[in-house]
Amino acid sequence: MVQLSVNVNKIATLRNARGGQLPNVVEFALKAERFGANGITVHPRPDQRHIRHSDAVELAAAIHTEFNIEGYPSPEYLDLLRQLRPAQATLVPDPPHVLTSNAGWKVFECRQFLSEVVAELKSYGCRVSIFMDPNPLAMEEVARTGAHRIELYTEAYAAQYINNPALAIKPYVEAALAAQAVGLGINAGHDLNLQNLGYLVQHLPGLQEVSIGHALVADCLDFGLNNTIGLYRRLCQPLND
Repeated sequence: MVQLSVNVNKIATLRNARGGQLPNVVEFALKAERFGANGITVHPRPDQRHIRHSDAVELAAAIHTEFNIEGYPSPEYLDLLRQLRPAQATLVPDPPHVLTSNAGWKVFECRQFLSEVVAELKSYGCRVSIFMDPNPLAMEEVARTGAHRIELYTEAYAAQYINNPALAIKPYVEAALAAQAVGLGINAGHDLNLQNLGYLVQHLPGLQEVSIGHALVADCLDFGLNNTIGLYRRLCQPLND
């Protein structure tokens, strides 16, 4: 079964809009786990506009499933990872001002830098995933960094899925096969939802984990957290299982 990691950034965004601790990020994460989430993801940003470093510390102490901390490998990010040692570190090439992740790494230009970061994170016991566009030609270069996995950036898939699912998934299948050929595991995330997730799970070879936040939290308004986690978990089940 593809693992479902729930990104709780949007819960922190809602809390920060009013101040205080409502909704409570840790309580939401613990409920998500109880209802079937396989992991919890956060992406703290330098301005701490949603998840704060203190949230990451509290989550690391409280949750029982895998903890995935995404982010640009700044000194502050690496200090946080050194302190918390999460199960997974997902490296994302976001400059500080962007609203949300919008591109994968240009790995041919950044391989030496990424290799040094990956080696440091591996020394903390983290599984390291690198956020990538679906470019099959880049996967061998990613493998040279020493990373364990890629996370395929699925915004383009989600945008095209509405009109042509088969065409939308094609570059991702090619990238996944190339990644598998050089020993990389495969995660995916960004703009995945109840409409497009099932097709991705059924057609993307080697998919191990999806990270979903925005759509999942929005669906909670209609279905409640328990039902929403159940809906996403069912879509994470390959048909041949």
